[in-house]
Amino acid sequence: MSVGHFFDAGGYLDYGDAAPLLPVEELQARVHTHRDAECALGDAPSNSVLAIRPTGLASSYALTQRPLTAIEVASLDDGLRNQIGEAVDVNLAQFELIQVGRATTPAQNRSLAEF
Repeated sequence: MSVGHFFDAGGYLDYGDAAPLLPVEELQARVHTHRDAECALGDAPSNSVLAIRPTGLASSYALTQRPLTAIEVASLDDGLRNQIGEAVDVNLAQFELIQVGRATTPAQNRSLAEF
């Protein structure tokens, strides 16, 4: 499973600034999760994705416990879009999706004896 655009996103929003978007289940916007989010993010160019990044250990844990989620920026109401736009250094209108969390990549289980 791909990790979405977490490492090559067009912009980043700190976890604390993204508080109005959480929990995503309560948003009145078009939200894609799991496989749908992976497909939406796969079709979107990396410079059109705004990723929410952790600001500490607790926010990193909170983001990794969520399923990969993509929120369509155009479907957010104007008030919420303005609130998020003020927290970002770039123009929010240039983004298509907001990525919350990231898909985990399967890691090989290795023993210490291999090293």
